[in-house]
Amino acid sequence: MNNEALKCILTRRSVRSFSGQSIGREELEKIAEAARLAPSAKNSQMWKFTVLQNKKLMKKLASVIAAQLGRGDDYDFYAPDTLIIVSCERDYAYNREDCACALENIFLAAHSLGIGSVWINQLNGICGVPRIREVLTELKIPSSQDVYGMAALGYPAEQAATVEKKEGNVEYIY
Repeated sequence: MNNEALKCILTRRSVRSFSGQSIGREELEKIAEAARLAPSAKNSQMWKFTVLQNKKLMKKLASVIAAQLGRGDDYDFYAPDTLIIVSCERDYAYNREDCACALENIFLAAHSLGIGSVWINQLNGICGVPRIREVLTELKIPSSQDVYGMAALGYPAEQAATVEKKEGNVEYIY
């Protein structure tokens, strides 16, 4: 296929096993820029992107989420090198939609650079829990914002499995 954008879309897969190799600052800046340039309703750009590579803080966030959701002590977002936390103003009407667009840009930009990714959605609906809010505040996420998704990023430990995608759910009307 000659079209690089379509090739990237058609070959991206969720990666849940990372090699442990660090992602360089230049690559992270490219991925963050792709997120920042995502479409938003009325070009509002109400989001915030927190690029987290601090393993201690990542573990702390995973621990409070695991405790809240009843997950085991080994919960770790699949042990990524980097976690990009996408947050937005809670009272903004298009927070979920805008953050979803930004996350998709993150996933595609990462894939184009040979970096694996997977959507982490465990903070959905629990950002106001005091122990979780405490960690979000430590990560400089304003109290007026909730997290609408996180991207776990890292170099794949193995090639992601091909998954079957449903067919027959596209209707063309001319």
